[in-house]
Amino acid sequence: MTTSRRELLKSASALVAGATLTGNVMRAAGTPTLGMIYPQKATIPPEASAMYPTGVKFLLESVDLPSMTPASYASVQDRIAPAALKLKSQGAQAIALMGTSLSFYRGAAYNQHLVDLIHGATGLPATTMSTAIVEGLRAVGGKRLAVSTAYNQEVTGLLKTFLEESGFEVLAIKGLGLEAMTDPGKVTQDYLQKFTFDIFEKAPKADAVFVSCGGLRTLEIIAPLEKETKVPVVSSLPHALWAGVRLLGLKGTAPGYGRLLSKG
Repeated sequence: MTTSRRELLKSASALVAGATLTGNVMRAAGTPTLGMIYPQKATIPPEASAMYPTGVKFLLESVDLPSMTPASYASVQDRIAPAALKLKSQGAQAIALMGTSLSFYRGAAYNQHLVDLIHGATGLPATTMSTAIVEGLRAVGGKRLAVSTAYNQEVTGLLKTFLEESGFEVLAIKGLGLEAMTDPGKVTQDYLQKFTFDIFEKAPKADAVFVSCGGLRTLEIIAPLEKETKVPVVSSLPHALWAGVRLLGLKGTAPGYGRLLSKG
């Protein structure tokens, strides 16, 4: 039995229409989804919806970090891969380990180990907040840094080591001395902006500023700090979100929040 040309064209049109419909349905159901491993139980941070109000879905799992100290960081390391797997099961297409000190406290090589651990466990693109910071600082051409942190002296020193291992020169660095997980959220933006600017003034040759700790509210002070210092500013949570959505194939642009986020 032979098939007429008209029948062949009809069948082909039906296949094309079906494929187009399937593709549209997949796109409609396939919102890019970033899974975030958080130090403590929390809701999706307001920075995520401020920067990316549409087009990205965020998921969150916690490792229940007790405090911002090296002993606490070590106590939760074996919870990271299971949290990543849980996020994958919920539909995450890329995973970011949030919590800067949670990933930098043992140095640059260990931070990369954590990226590899998450990717190896899930097969998904992965990053950490510390990796995101390095990428952000490099993207703005930062080499000589003025750094403010939320941490105690010991953890602040570990950050300095991590940054130096990552190829940066730390000209000035100071921490707020915080250890309790809830304390960074109590720091006002006005106080943090002044604290950071005072550190920058001690390092006039700095070509970038870095504010470290995902618990500090920094999104709204990036642009004002850049205006004060005349150099680019990178901070933990906003630039980790930037790096995370870029793993999803998006540009990561968030206009109005500093040089790097404005250009994506």
